[in-house]
Amino acid sequence: MKILVTGGAGFIGSAVIRHIIKNTRDEVVNVDKLTYAGNLESLSEIEGSERYVFEQVDICDAHQVKRIFEQHKPDVVMHLAAESHVDRSIDGPADFIETNIVGTYTLLEAARTYWNDLGKDRKSAFRFHHISTDEVYGDLEGTDDLFTEKTPYAPSSPYSASKASSDHLVRAWQRTFGLPTIVTNCSNNYGPYHFPEKLIPLVILNALEGKTLPVYGDGMQIRDWLFVEDHARALYKVVTEGEVSETYNIGGHNEKANIEVVKAICELLEELVPNKPKGVDKYEDLITYVADRPGHDVRYAIDASKIARELDWKPEETFESGIRKTVEWYLVNDTWCSRILDGSYSRERLGMETK
Repeated sequence: MKILVTGGAGFIGSAVIRHIIKNTRDEVVNVDKLTYAGNLESLSEIEGSERYVFEQVDICDAHQVKRIFEQHKPDVVMHLAAESHVDRSIDGPADFIETNIVGTYTLLEAARTYWNDLGKDRKSAFRFHHISTDEVYGDLEGTDDLFTEKTPYAPSSPYSASKASSDHLVRAWQRTFGLPTIVTNCSNNYGPYHFPEKLIPLVILNALEGKTLPVYGDGMQIRDWLFVEDHARALYKVVTEGEVSETYNIGGHNEKANIEVVKAICELLEELVPNKPKGVDKYEDLITYVADRPGHDVRYAIDASKIARELDWKPEETFESGIRKTVEWYLVNDTWCSRILDGSYSRERLGMETK
């Protein structure tokens, strides 16, 4: 197959591309605008593959998106391109509306035109896989409740509302136009190459520098943590074996309060990096509670029984094994981290855009 991956320079997208190139014979066309969170260095180990092509294109650019479909002729689309940071969506919602809603619409229309012109066999095999989030479901009230594929949408932030909107568009294009779409909703991802503004890499890198470890509110917000490489395997399963018009929830079966996650990282660093920054007695001493985020959901938890039952997928990593792998990765990939922290990766990206 030839797979068109949007947002392939992002955290989850790059994991998907690495998985495909390393474990299959498929070809990948990576379409990414290279916003602040897009980093081609996350793909350095596969960028020389003859089965990989990169296109720096904004999915809101209808002309360029149309060209990509006509030029590369993909068999399936895996749509991951999105603005995804809740705090940024609160500070400035406009980019989230533009990319997540208008961009998805633009991509759907280009895919529909392309799909309508395919021959019978390729048309029946085509898939548009839209990758979304569990945040569209809102907040869980009970301690035993789980998000299922039938849970009503109740997004709380501009980010989750924009993703909910894109989910609705994808399903509408399937119902109205027959475009063969599939939707997946995942829990919180973590792992290698995670952009440092997110909780887990932020805590790791701040602790190593002796900086404060900010925790919202009381830190008791619960999330289901999914190792990104497990997610990549699940997404490939869905796009190759999933049923058209179906939704699959993907979770890690690892519910943890944010404060538990932060303390687990601190414990690992005590073991792996006992020589602490000057003035730090214990990494946990760096934990600082800050004002809670507006509209902060308290608990997310995924029921991933459908994908386990129908597609025979389950996560390989426990939280304990996954968080250890993650911390160890950041300890040995300080160059990748430092280039993000000092902005050099971004300056090179801007240089690409002016050429």
